[in-house]
Parts: sequence; C-alpha cells; structure tokens
Amino acid sequence: MQFFIENWYLFLLAIGSGALLMVPALKGAGAGSLTPADAVQRINREKAVVVDVREAEEYVTGHITNAKNIPLAQLDERLPQVAKNKSVPVVLVCEKGARAVRAEAMAKKLGYEKAQALAGGMKGWRDAGMPVVKA
Repeated sequence: MQFFIENWYLFLLAIGSGALLMVPALKGAGAGSLTPADAVQRINREKAVVVDVREAEEYVTGHITNAKNIPLAQLDERLPQVAKNKSVPVVLVCEKGARAVRAEAMAKKLGYEKAQALAGGMKGWRDAGMPVVKA
C-alpha cells in the first residue's frame, strides 16, 4: 500500500496514457460502420439502395454504380422518393464518411432502420479497389 501512495503520479500517468491510446479508436467510431466488402454484399444479396449524399459537383467526379445522388441538405424530402421500401438496406456514401454518418442518423429518424454509412466514404471505396463510375 505504501508503494501506491508514494507513486500515485505513476498510476495517474498510466491511466492518462491509456486514455490517449484510445483516442484514435474513438475518432474512427464516427466514420461509418459498413466496410466496402459488406456494402457490396448488401447491394448484391439484399438489393440495397446506394445513396450518395455529396453535392452534384462531387458526385460527377466518381460514384458507386447505380448510386442515387441526394445532397445531404435534401435527404429528408428526397429519400422517401428514392427508397420507397423502408425495409430494404440503404448504403449512405459521401467523400470521407462524416456526412454519411449524419445522413445515417437522418435516415433512421425517417424509419430506415437498415441505413448504414460506408466507412471511409468514396475514399475508402477507391482504396479498396472497388469500381467507380464517372458521369
């Protein structure tokens, strides 16, 4: 017990170091949960609807095949027109993943319980070697 009392600062340092080691994991937690491979499975097996929430100028530089472009600001009004069946999975995509995570929350509020953001967005899709269509 004497050791713990005399070296309290070492324990504080160890706890602080452990907390700092967790920061990268926590940062990545908000970047989407669906890997490109999982997205392909949902598209092929479950007929998932792919919704690209980037602006039109970004969308034309390259997007996933058959992805529907609905900018994030218009998602609430246009998603029900594009994905009429709320039980079908919806894959949400942006450039790096942050907007898609916000879109996922919006879609779930609209009743799309199977909505998921693509981890890493289009950058992650390209890095995984998946096909990209340019319009």
